[in-house]
Amino acid sequence: QLHSDVDKGDGSIKYILSGEGASSIFIIDENTGDIHATKRLDREEQAYYTLRAQALDRLTNKPVEPESEFVIKIQDINDNEPKFLDGPYTAGVPEMSPVGTSVVQVTATDADDPTYGNSARVVYSILQGQPYFSVEPKTGVIKTALPNMDREAKDQYLLVIQAKDMVGQNGGLSGTTSVTVTLTDVNDNPPRFPRRSYQYNVPESLPVASVVARIKAADADVGPNAEMEYKIVDGDGLGVFKISVDKETQEGIITIQKELDFEAKTSYTLRIEAANMHVDPRFLSLGPFSDMTTVKIIVEDVDEPPVFTSRLYSMVVSEAAKVGTIIGTVAAHDPDASNSPVRYSIDRNTDLERYFNIDANSGVITTAKSLDRETNAVHNITVLAMESQNPAQVGRGYVAITILDINDNAPEFAMEYETTVCENAQPGQVIQKISAIDKDDPPNGHQFYFSLTAEAANNHNFTLRDNKDNTATVLTRRNGFRRQEQSVFYLPIFIVDSGSPSLSSTNTLTIRVCDCDADGIAQTCNAEAYILPAGLSTGALIAILACVLTLLVLVLLIVTMRRRKKEPLIFDEERDIRENIVRYDDEGGGEEDTEAFDMAALRNLNIIRDTKTRRDVTPEIQFLSRPTFKSIPDNVIFREFIWERLKEADVDPCAPPYDSLQTYAFEGNGSVAESLSSLDSISSNSDQNYDYLSDWGPRFKRLADMYGTGPDCVYS
Repeated sequence: QLHSDVDKGDGSIKYILSGEGASSIFIIDENTGDIHATKRLDREEQAYYTLRAQALDRLTNKPVEPESEFVIKIQDINDNEPKFLDGPYTAGVPEMSPVGTSVVQVTATDADDPTYGNSARVVYSILQGQPYFSVEPKTGVIKTALPNMDREAKDQYLLVIQAKDMVGQNGGLSGTTSVTVTLTDVNDNPPRFPRRSYQYNVPESLPVASVVARIKAADADVGPNAEMEYKIVDGDGLGVFKISVDKETQEGIITIQKELDFEAKTSYTLRIEAANMHVDPRFLSLGPFSDMTTVKIIVEDVDEPPVFTSRLYSMVVSEAAKVGTIIGTVAAHDPDASNSPVRYSIDRNTDLERYFNIDANSGVITTAKSLDRETNAVHNITVLAMESQNPAQVGRGYVAITILDINDNAPEFAMEYETTVCENAQPGQVIQKISAIDKDDPPNGHQFYFSLTAEAANNHNFTLRDNKDNTATVLTRRNGFRRQEQSVFYLPIFIVDSGSPSLSSTNTLTIRVCDCDADGIAQTCNAEAYILPAGLSTGALIAILACVLTLLVLVLLIVTMRRRKKEPLIFDEERDIRENIVRYDDEGGGEEDTEAFDMAALRNLNIIRDTKTRRDVTPEIQFLSRPTFKSIPDNVIFREFIWERLKEADVDPCAPPYDSLQTYAFEGNGSVAESLSSLDSISSNSDQNYDYLSDWGPRFKRLADMYGTGPDCVYS
């Protein structure tokens, strides 16, 4: 309550309030000066308010006293419970930890005034998690309360911690949080095999590095504490098997190191030890952290393919060896107890040209063809060995046959030489250096000897000098070479190798005469340059040739036009409009039916006429004789027709990609029944008489003359 000394109680003074919360939180009675709070106050939101008050004359509204300032302090009460701002909590502690091992510290805060009373004084207690854990009342540190807590028995605990203010007294406020405690693993469990012995059966054909078995020692620990190593400590399979660990599953993997052989040994016994890799010394009293077991491996017999005495056979043979020469022998045997006989053969995929043969019983390899080292110096073939009783069992042996060289190739020029000699060359001038090659491969290298042939030894143009280093030099013997006299020289060179016996060859060196500059570099080598007129340029030559070609084209056009206008002199029966006799092998509308059938298409394809009648020559007696014909084989045209259609179908991408029946409308070379006309009887031995044709009138006079037997008829 505010009161001014000037206030007489007559209502002439009024009070006003300003500052923090004035009119909103705090109001003043302007008549009495009483200050009231309009709402509930919270110290945790604002603990102090600063206000200003003044007394004014109600009539003049002027201050009667100076403005005064005062502070309102909010008095705290216990209205806030403790809170765990970081909860809920998770923590871990190693298993088997001693009592009192610290796990985690929890902290609760109280928003009340810690300087006033016990409203903010908190104590901690455990509501859930006993008797395994405890909590310090003042600090909130959680500790283990029992010894030897085993993770393998229970690995997780849920605790409920309470924080209560007012020092835990009645009437105090409280808050709770949860704490999840996980027991972390320690290596307190040694590995143990579930069984004292194991037995596995494996076939003897199992390849090297194959897995025989997987065994695992049980360990209740996890992570690095469960990591193990396995080793074979004893047994008769130390060198045959090995064991390794699978890092993911911690299993021991037994694999084969050497090939198994049932005939040599039928079983193996292994003593295997499993041990932890990380041992905790605190728990050595729990026993040795390792264990032993016995593994017995039984080898099963299988039918094995034949085995060669060597993985690779190396043989040599001369390329001069004759067919049937023995190169060498391979041998294989059946490793099984039955010891079945073996038969040999060559895998022809490795000897496509069939250069070699092998005796099926003895394994002797011989040559089947002439060999050429220069074509193939080494032949790698595969020999197959099959059991006689079970051909499905096939063994493979590999043979490398090296072909020994003989001197069977003559030396020749190392390259195609383009040799030139200048017109102004001087005697003794080097114009070419030559070398030779030989496809043979002598053990001491090549040695070639060069010389001119006997015919060329005494020529006056060039000579040859052997450099004794497998090269030779060609030199000029004279000067004054002229292209217009001779533009090309051919120099035969005789080359001999050092083989035994030696071989030789004659190679021709072509030397062209050229015009050279001052440095001896060839400019032109064409002899025709001297023949062309000096005043005729290239452009003029082209113009002349163009004119000649134009004239030739004009002449050809004129000749062609004249030949088209000129009526042909050859009588063509297809264009003849006079009466003629047409032979056809078809039963149709008769000779007068020329619209329904094309007579030319019905002509017998076997007939090839020798002569055609001239229009400008009067027919003579040859009309009395029947025209002669040449006959070709009946099936030639038909066979060619079918083959052409077959080729077209083979290359046609649209043709069906499978066997199909192709039908072609082709009549062939004629009817099997031959002609039904009686006109063909003149070529046979028929006794029919055609004299009656003379009685039929003038329209049949020509037929009577051709086929009649009168005295005026002449037969050819």
